[in-house]
Amino acid sequence: MSLHPSLQSYADAWTQSIEAISELVSPLVEGEWNRRTPCPGWSVRDLVSHVIGLDSEMLGDPRPIHTLPRDLYHVTNEHQRYTEMQVDVRRHHTAPEMTSELEYMIIRRNRQLRNENRQPDTKMRGPLSTEVTLEHAMRNHAFDVWVHEQDLRAALGRPGDLDSPGAYIARDELLAALPKVVAKDAGAPANSAVVIDVHGPVEFLRTVRVDADGHGTIDGAPSLGPAATLTLDWETYHRLACGRVTPDAVADRIKTEGDPELTTAILRNFTVTR
Repeated sequence: MSLHPSLQSYADAWTQSIEAISELVSPLVEGEWNRRTPCPGWSVRDLVSHVIGLDSEMLGDPRPIHTLPRDLYHVTNEHQRYTEMQVDVRRHHTAPEMTSELEYMIIRRNRQLRNENRQPDTKMRGPLSTEVTLEHAMRNHAFDVWVHEQDLRAALGRPGDLDSPGAYIARDELLAALPKVVAKDAGAPANSAVVIDVHGPVEFLRTVRVDADGHGTIDGAPSLGPAATLTLDWETYHRLACGRVTPDAVADRIKTEGDPELTTAILRNFTVTR
């Protein structure tokens, strides 16, 4: 393997998730491709189209030349328009067309990864003409594909892979956003701490500490006197953080202790990606 060691975990996570997606959708009949998913406005076909589009971007393929319809209610900003292009261009593709394109994309990406010898800090094209490092792109990609595998599993009633390699990358990505959620978005008081206790297939306990200036940091040490504690399972955690459910919809799966106004504010701002 010529792949840089620091990129291997992202390649492994992508491989596991994309193969799971292929296995999930290969047996679907035409009508099942129209099932709704937890992603607003997206069917199973749309979500797989998005995944194909993500891998197309990783391959450096040219983006499709396509005009979006004006009646897509879930497309409200430029980033969503950018993302929707790869989806809408495939909206009338048949089931065999979708699975064959997905399979071909997997073959091409596997070949790319086998021959990948660039350094992690190599700059490459990102969304909307941005520039990102190869490591950032591969980490984000592994995260995205795992989240969308979970979306497909929810739509098709096929739970699984909550502790796969992609799940741990998702955990780290979501936890990185937690200090901002607690300190800035929820407005936790200065010199306070908030504990997040997650159980299930992926278990962890993290403490977000807010300093005197209102800046948040995160660590794995427990706090003796937290202002608030949230206890929930991993599936609920990632679905909340990815905007797939509202706090009210999963209130029975979340235990809160401490300042009720603070816990409410944290849950209200818990979504960090969609």
